[in-house]
Amino acid sequence: MRTPQDDSALDELLPTEALQEKVQALFDWALATATDINVALQLGLVLVAFIPALIFGPRLRHVVESLTRGRIKTGLTRRLLTAGITLATPLALLAVLAIERVVLGAVERPVHLVDAAMSLMTAWLVIRAVTLVIRSRFWSKLAFYIAWPVAALDVFGLLDDVVMQLQALAIPLGETADGEPVDLSLFDILRTMIYFGALFWAASFAGRAINTQLERAEEISPALRALIAKVLGFVLPIIALLIALQLTGFNLATLAIFSGAVGIGVGLGLQKTVANFAAGFTLLADKSIKPGDALEVDGTFGWVTGMQSRYVSMRTRDGTEHLIPNEHFIANGVINWSKSDRIVRMHAPFGVAYETRDLKRVQDLAIEAAKTVERVVPDKEPVCNLMSYGASSVDFDLRFWISDPQNGLANVRSEVLIAIWEAFHENGVEFPYPQVDVHLKDMPAGAIKRLADPQD
Repeated sequence: MRTPQDDSALDELLPTEALQEKVQALFDWALATATDINVALQLGLVLVAFIPALIFGPRLRHVVESLTRGRIKTGLTRRLLTAGITLATPLALLAVLAIERVVLGAVERPVHLVDAAMSLMTAWLVIRAVTLVIRSRFWSKLAFYIAWPVAALDVFGLLDDVVMQLQALAIPLGETADGEPVDLSLFDILRTMIYFGALFWAASFAGRAINTQLERAEEISPALRALIAKVLGFVLPIIALLIALQLTGFNLATLAIFSGAVGIGVGLGLQKTVANFAAGFTLLADKSIKPGDALEVDGTFGWVTGMQSRYVSMRTRDGTEHLIPNEHFIANGVINWSKSDRIVRMHAPFGVAYETRDLKRVQDLAIEAAKTVERVVPDKEPVCNLMSYGASSVDFDLRFWISDPQNGLANVRSEVLIAIWEAFHENGVEFPYPQVDVHLKDMPAGAIKRLADPQD
């Protein structure tokens, strides 16, 4: 006869008896381990090792800082020294554990727990030192949180079991030309990510080093430097990914099954991105735009401060940074004030009153006023032309040349117009006021009388 406990649905869903047996076995192991005198001795020594480490670690750090202060200021050596100073206390702990290990070996006591503690501490120190040397906060944290668990599993002998479980979780991708099945396991994915992360960081470091050397080479034009930097930024990550796949042992031929999906994704979702990327290479290859050029885009004036794979960075006189897609320059076009020659001509239109008789003198005064402005190029003579007889003024256009358009256009035009204003007032040339003549052809007689005698 079954009892209510035998018919419990909880026993069917959750094997409570098996869990109880595992918990009891774990408890028995912990109890037996804790009561072992050798284990207790080693655990006590590991805990006691923290006391001298916390005492002497800060003192060691202070001594090293005082001895090296002002001698090594920059470079890789300084970063290594900073890492050593930061890890002074863990280094002291490792030294104390090493001394305890030697003492236990001398009295012929087991040292397996102390060895495990030293292995974990050594792995932690090495990984922590590497992450301190790496300047990138993201990559240093990523390296630490990946390498440290791997080292801990290896110390306790669990790494092989974990790897086997990860390899068992595989997805079939197809077959090779020889008919051998190709699988993609979770272990392969994790290993490829680790390889790619390390290689990508190395590629980024190499790219920055090459760009630094290119910036120092004065014989290389800014456009060529930007082109090389963009090519390196595109090629180096791809090389890092291919090397990571090869290190993993992944058959690149199996990637052909994804070509259709990738083509659709590029054609639809990444159309603008690919267009801007290709336009960026075109701009750098034909040297139509380069860093430092003065541009006018849709009525906005500024100069190029950087050329990225997707956009051109243009800084305006207001201090704002405009990020303009590369495709915009190809499709719409822009005004490049400094493409082939930085000496450009500007216009300053103005007008004088119709009462002015000597228009030739007006031209001479405007030309002389433009010459007084510092940014106006003295080698090219300004020209002042009469453009039209306007509604309220005689209109002129003063044309002058400048050699530094990157310093602004509106400001130098303003200086020229102010110089014209002062020159005309000093010489009695009158500026016009808006004038409108009204002619009345026909009005009632009463209205004319009231206008003539408003007192009525």
